[in-house]
Amino acid sequence: MKSNRLMGRMKIGAVAVAMLCATAGVALAAEYVSVVKDNVNLRSGPDTKYETLYQLPAGYPLKVLSRQGKWIKVSDFENDKGWIYGSLVSKTPYVIVKVKEGNVRSGPGKNYSKVGTVAREVILKKIATKGDWIKISHPRISGWIYKSLVWP
Repeated sequence: MKSNRLMGRMKIGAVAVAMLCATAGVALAAEYVSVVKDNVNLRSGPDTKYETLYQLPAGYPLKVLSRQGKWIKVSDFENDKGWIYGSLVSKTPYVIVKVKEGNVRSGPGKNYSKVGTVAREVILKKIATKGDWIKISHPRISGWIYKSLVWP
């Protein structure tokens, strides 16, 4: 009798641990934001009194590291870090080209025709995904790019 109760408790404990791990995995998923307009200051600290490190263009994607009040600590595709005011970013998904040059194709695969190329640091609006491919839009080109060529 006692061993049956112990086994039951162990099963409940195992289920609880599995649920906790699954929840932790979701909680640890990275959060990304994009700059809403051109010439937004990335600062060395969470206030306008801190030094401007860079001025960022519209659409520039950033990874959220932490928050302090209305300020967000972020990093970019080169792992540069800084602070940006929360109202200057949005959840609209953008990616940035992280390789010297990448092909844009008419569909999500290498067998589709090449419609053009994009260079390092070009910012692209993310429209959709299909497997390892991202559908992108840019004022000069639209199509599909392989996800390892861009960040995030």
